[in-house]
Amino acid sequence: MTLPPEFHDIAKRVNNWGRWGEADEIGTLNLITDEVVRAAAGTVRSGRRVPLALPLQHDGVQTGVIPGRTNPLHTMIAVNQEIFGPGTVATSDDTVTMALQTATHWDALTHVSYAGRIYNGRPAGSITSHGRSAFSGIEKARHIASRGVLLDVARARGADRLDGGHAVTPEDLEAAEELAGTRVRAGDIVLVRTGQIRQYLSGDKHGYAFPSPGLSIRCPEWFHARDVAAVANDTLTFEIFPPEIENVWLGVHALDLVDMGMLQGQNWNLEELSEACAEERRYTFLLSAMPEPFVGGTGTPVAPLAIL
Repeated sequence: MTLPPEFHDIAKRVNNWGRWGEADEIGTLNLITDEVVRAAAGTVRSGRRVPLALPLQHDGVQTGVIPGRTNPLHTMIAVNQEIFGPGTVATSDDTVTMALQTATHWDALTHVSYAGRIYNGRPAGSITSHGRSAFSGIEKARHIASRGVLLDVARARGADRLDGGHAVTPEDLEAAEELAGTRVRAGDIVLVRTGQIRQYLSGDKHGYAFPSPGLSIRCPEWFHARDVAAVANDTLTFEIFPPEIENVWLGVHALDLVDMGMLQGQNWNLEELSEACAEERRYTFLLSAMPEPFVGGTGTPVAPLAIL
């Protein structure tokens, strides 16, 4: 099944290949300049800190639908072991086996491909089993800190959680922007709240996964026009699932990661942040969302922190 003309038309309009040079590997993260970060630091007023990550645990969000994408398997390899002899200081160590996109995470620009290409026109064949991602691995996104903007679409629509069939549109984003009392600007990291993660937090992991509200295929053009640096939301699949256009699976992923070169994040817990922003009547903050530098990784777990 080939991608429809509608998809290719959007892809042409949002394409950033060559914008920051042929050697570029970080895409829209180039928009987070020193000036942008200095301005972001100026948003801190109360010092209130809101963590946005789900716990990394064996009974996590993954249901087994995606082969190999496992929840963390946490194993103790030493428990109070006196490795230097009896009576010495004892240590406990542990190890974890997990998929890099298992819980709260960033997708690297290499996470998806289409028509044999990844971001900046490089061949999808540059990703191999043994060599991992030769270009644009997640380790290249060395520092992700900027002004965060919560676009609380659910709250703007007067809902705790959007319906599972709701495709978040540019009009929804602008309504949430109006609620926030700010305008998304170049270098911002946008967090889109649908409320869907409430399903997982209530114990319904299958209901969290499907059906799910998420971003419409129309949203990448809005992000491109605003020069957004990165986007994350509180769903498993990021975009609406099942897709709004029949058989266009992961179309938003492709437009964001491949054409635009924009990192996207999933499974971010935005519930506490929603309450905090409503209480303080402001929806901008300093956001730190540093990736774990897995060399050649197509994604990474992240523990984002919003500082109001």
